[in-house]
Amino acid sequence: MIEVHDLSKRYGAKTAVDHLTFSVQPGRITGFLGPNGAGKSTTMRLILGLDRPQSGTATIDGVRYADLREPLRKVGALLEARAVHTGRSAYNHLLCLAQSQGLPRKRVDEALALVGLTEVAKKRAGGFSLGMGQRLGIAAALLGDPQVLILDEPVNGLDPEGVLWIRNLMKALAAAGKTIFVSSHLMSEMAQTADHLVVIGRGALIADESVDAFIARSSDHSVLVRTPQPSQLAKELERTPAEGEADGVTVATAEDGALIVRGMTAQEIGEKAAAARVVLHELTPQRASLEEAFMEMTRGSVEYHADSDPQAGAVGGIGGGIGDAVAPGFAAPAAAPPGAVPAGAAPPTAAPSDNEAEPAEPAVPTSGSEAAE
Repeated sequence: MIEVHDLSKRYGAKTAVDHLTFSVQPGRITGFLGPNGAGKSTTMRLILGLDRPQSGTATIDGVRYADLREPLRKVGALLEARAVHTGRSAYNHLLCLAQSQGLPRKRVDEALALVGLTEVAKKRAGGFSLGMGQRLGIAAALLGDPQVLILDEPVNGLDPEGVLWIRNLMKALAAAGKTIFVSSHLMSEMAQTADHLVVIGRGALIADESVDAFIARSSDHSVLVRTPQPSQLAKELERTPAEGEADGVTVATAEDGALIVRGMTAQEIGEKAAAARVVLHELTPQRASLEEAFMEMTRGSVEYHADSDPQAGAVGGIGGGIGDAVAPGFAAPAAAPPGAVPAGAAPPTAAPSDNEAEPAEPAVPTSGSEAAE
């Protein structure tokens, strides 16, 4: 279990996490949602001991991450998949992690097989695509077969097969009793994956409840009704309600002739239709999607707003390129001559051709017992 209690973190005058309290229970997938800048990544870093809070605590099974003796056996984390030695192979990257935690060499092979990287295990990680790098990061998180998984945007860069794989993997791990804490900006994916949600905005807690309960709090509740007698049913539904009946019922007609009824449940509509001898072809409760509910619930917590008018602020009129747009108060940088290296950047190195062997990477030291495996 992950427990966060009264957690706060400030960077200068900026409050990134504001007295946050929640818990992540084992046996279910908890989605961690919030707009950009809400404090999700900072919260995860605080849980993993990568930042120190101004106040409050974050513990894993009652222990701070820094006090765990073998953290990879307790917690697996993916915060930045590209945080690897680019000249090291996928195999040696995982082997280094395994040796630091006393894990057997066979766990490296098992983790690579689990994420589908066995065939490229000896390839340098620096040459991996975004999706392959993401799989390597997930392999590192799973290396110690931990009881707790903390994943920040795990589907980033994955193809559809990879998205389905990680979704099913998380569900299987949760069913096995593990604690899964995952952040994502993909609401459609969270709707299919998460059982519970922790939603924050501007560092503060907005919701800590099941996905269904979160969506149910959305204001958009209606019932779709199809009938060959729409006018008769609409009049019946909009009649002055009797004592005990729902008030404030509205009936709208969709373009295809269906009725959209608000302020009355499907059961109540069915009973009214039966009493009026109106035939029903469809009676379907409608509810907001997770994305719609999220947008409504976090509307007041969004820090970074894009212009709602796609043509507003356009630079250069029609035909003006993206590169023509310059933020007010800044001069456009002069074009660099061909082949120039930006200041502070390392000179580029030529990639080996198909006929050239890749430079040999430094061997990873092994203990005597591991060498014998």
